[in-house]
Amino acid sequence: MKVQEVIVYEEGPASKALCKSKKPDHALGASQLASCKSQGYRKRSGKKSYKIGKKRVYVSGKKIKGKSYGGPLPLYSK
Repeated sequence: MKVQEVIVYEEGPASKALCKSKKPDHALGASQLASCKSQGYRKRSGKKSYKIGKKRVYVSGKKIKGKSYGGPLPLYSK
């Protein structure tokens, strides 16, 4: 009997179904979790603040979209 190991690589943004699922954050991969946060489907964590419009806003615990998905948060990865 042969045993096969299957490795799945997911590229691109995480799906809406995955982001809205009941899976806890620690059960998702780092890339998937970051994608879900950027799409505005999961709450952000950390004590980071950003300037949105003319106000400085702490984003911890809020669902705010990133610039790539039409939101106000800037993209600093490049």
